[in-house]
Amino acid sequence: MPNDTRLANEAWEALFRAQSTIEQELHTAAVWDELQPNEYGVLYELSKTPEGRRLKDLQSDVLLSQAGVSRLVNRLEAAGLVARSADGTDRRASVLTLTAKGREVQRKIGRQHARRVTAQLTSRLDSTQLAQLRDLCLKMLPSVGDQEDVPAES
Repeated sequence: MPNDTRLANEAWEALFRAQSTIEQELHTAAVWDELQPNEYGVLYELSKTPEGRRLKDLQSDVLLSQAGVSRLVNRLEAAGLVARSADGTDRRASVLTLTAKGREVQRKIGRQHARRVTAQLTSRLDSTQLAQLRDLCLKMLPSVGDQEDVPAES
């Protein structure tokens, strides 16, 4: 249906522009201390799994190439924020965890970032609209079982 095509593309454009605008505002916020936003993203993902994550699993969550994630993790490890340990189920792999310093940095930056996200979104949307936005965005994500069917790059 032609109207659906136009509407879908207008919706995509609006979603893309809104995400880009807010992301740019958040990236320029003075909350990152010595980290880059993508480095914080790794710390955040690791904070959600205290038992640790394999590099390959982390790569899918931070949306970087394997080489990019490896370099980033190496920097975080050199800074004392991330530790590697042997994976008990696969000797070729290692498990990444936050160090005590990494947890401290993640929490500090995370609190500042959460305040900025709240300020940016609540200045534009009320609580009902925020809930609708969350629900609509979640609806567009693949379910856990569907992720194997999603192309790696689009």
